[in-house]
Amino acid sequence: MKLTADAKGTFAIAPTPFHDDGRIDERSIDRLTDFYEEVGCDGVTVLGILGEAPKLDATEAEQVAVRFIKRAKKMQVIVGVSAPGFATMRSLAKASMDAGAAGVMIAPPPSLRTDDQISGYFKQAAEAVGPDVPWVLQDYPLTLQVVFTPAVIRKIVMDNPNCVMLKHEDWPGLEKISTLRGFQKDGSLRPLSILCGNGGTFLDFEMERGADGAMTGYAFPELLIDVVNLSKAGKRDAAHDLFDAHLPLIRYEQQPGVGLTIRKYVLQKRGIIASSAQRKPGATITATAKAEVDYLLSRVARFDKRANLGPQSSAAG
Repeated sequence: MKLTADAKGTFAIAPTPFHDDGRIDERSIDRLTDFYEEVGCDGVTVLGILGEAPKLDATEAEQVAVRFIKRAKKMQVIVGVSAPGFATMRSLAKASMDAGAAGVMIAPPPSLRTDDQISGYFKQAAEAVGPDVPWVLQDYPLTLQVVFTPAVIRKIVMDNPNCVMLKHEDWPGLEKISTLRGFQKDGSLRPLSILCGNGGTFLDFEMERGADGAMTGYAFPELLIDVVNLSKAGKRDAAHDLFDAHLPLIRYEQQPGVGLTIRKYVLQKRGIIASSAQRKPGATITATAKAEVDYLLSRVARFDKRANLGPQSSAAG
């Protein structure tokens, strides 16, 4: 089923599993996909920034995307197709949609500066993937160095009917969500799904500002699902209590460069992927960092037993 502006819930950003020698680990892709479905994710996004997409050649990128798509039974799969040229973008988008993807995600190149450049680029990108391909606009200025004002987002969405979702990762960005929802109330913006990233760092309040859910990575996607569902149910204190228990580990995961390896390390400890390795060039996790993560896990486990992975430190009580 294709992605629509009604999409909501939790879409996990999947890391790309590699063997220690850098080869793609297809069995871990299968286990990871199964895991996301088992815990209740509504979808999964592959080949995002933390999917190490730039480290894959075109054949590998298609291989990874199709493997996730074919393995998923209940989830919608979104494929990141951002590329320096539209030919590569078009090719991966076609292969992904032919395999059964729900849609694609497009990020801006860092060279864009003016509002006209930004809106013009996405008009061309939408034409490149094709009018029948739903796509997600990725707004991540901290990494991509391109700043979208709410007005520019509105123009992109209104100019491109197949743009159905915003992956919101501005920081700070709470006011942006409120402004976009305000546009919808005054009729100047059509329906748009807003799912939020940044490792879930602000998910508690993003939901209260009107987000439809999460599209991000975290070693415990169950936490993201629970916060989204509790927020939608109006259980504000329960959502914040659970979020607060995980926040030290979420923060630790947000370290530039090494954060992905930390996430992979926890997923490895959970038995979901075989290795925490990033494909080179990439950071490795030190013994000291592993000990710190284990300590944080033990502290989270005092409130959420799903983090009780052992070996435990004295923090577990």
